[in-house]
Amino acid sequence: MTDLVHGTVPARAADPILPRWWRTIDKGALSCVMGLFGIGLLLGLAASPPLAARNGLDPFHYVARQAAFGLLAIAVLLVFSMMSPRQVRRLAVLGFGLSFVALALLPFLGTDFGKGAVRWYSLGFASFQPSEFLKPCFVVLCAWLMAGAQDPHGPPGRLWSFAIAVVVVAMLALQPDFGQAALVLFSWGVMYFVAGAPMTLLLTLAGIVFFAGTLAYERSEHFARRIDGFLSPDVDPRTQIGYATNAIREGGFFGVGVGEGSVKWSLPDAHTDFIIAVAAEEYGLVLVLLIIVLYAWVVVGSLGRLLRERDPFIRLAGTGLACVFGVQAMINMGVAVRLLPAKGMTLPFVSYGGSSLIAGGIAVGMLLAMTRTRPQGQIRDILGTRR
Repeated sequence: MTDLVHGTVPARAADPILPRWWRTIDKGALSCVMGLFGIGLLLGLAASPPLAARNGLDPFHYVARQAAFGLLAIAVLLVFSMMSPRQVRRLAVLGFGLSFVALALLPFLGTDFGKGAVRWYSLGFASFQPSEFLKPCFVVLCAWLMAGAQDPHGPPGRLWSFAIAVVVVAMLALQPDFGQAALVLFSWGVMYFVAGAPMTLLLTLAGIVFFAGTLAYERSEHFARRIDGFLSPDVDPRTQIGYATNAIREGGFFGVGVGEGSVKWSLPDAHTDFIIAVAAEEYGLVLVLLIIVLYAWVVVGSLGRLLRERDPFIRLAGTGLACVFGVQAMINMGVAVRLLPAKGMTLPFVSYGGSSLIAGGIAVGMLLAMTRTRPQGQIRDILGTRR
């Protein structure tokens, strides 16, 4: 399978890399990601000192680690954004293979850190979550397979991508990690829809997902507990959802003031899964809306640039990466305001977490590489030459 690029005009070989990169990159999306990282550090200053005090560490221990991981993530993002789509594809295929092996070995070598789900490898000085790195690589791999299937002599890439998605989702569900499993399945469905899947097939898949969810509810106590808690009309104020809901309510429009919030002393995951509750309580609706706008700018802006793209691989991969980025943020914030069942999912570039930050840097770097401006003319010009 080759890159299915039709009519692309190559850039001048004499162009220096950095000027060409700056001229073609989506500067708006890049600026938004930098803004999200800055907000994450700001919220880390508020949310992490209570956790550091409970663990007997320096008050800004977790902020310093987040800054270090964040700078590494930004470096990775910039490197990936300078790559060509072919280079991104090759690294993604390699990365998927390594992440898949790491995911398969989790039941034997992984740890749950007392959270009831074996999702991490403990490295002593840090932890490593394979599913975070698998997501962007999975998206690019499936986009390549689906694009290859559009070639008259290409392989059955859609079937292969579906088989890979089923295996990955099953492995994630067994951890259990239903949130990441849902994201992987969603990304595959979006790309399959963009690739031209019939609605009847998508509706059939939706029915299969509903059946699988019902089966998981009946067989998994962990899953059933999350769903029952979400459907219950009453919220226990002593649970994480209860604390987060109360913090968001107390924050109002402008917040209670910097450093004046109390939810960070009650929530064990205030610096990760429920960081938006800290933002809402101390800075109010104003900061929450700003965060939403930054995520929306990245997603909508990227999809807008991809509408002009003729290469099916680039279009599918970019769409999948942009949608996963936006939906993960939507799920994290939806859980905090009780619009969705509780899931252990970070807020990209804002929550604390080395795996989340670095994997997010890889994903957004890949997205920026796909949305770079390429001198390929207009679609109507190509259609005109084929008449």
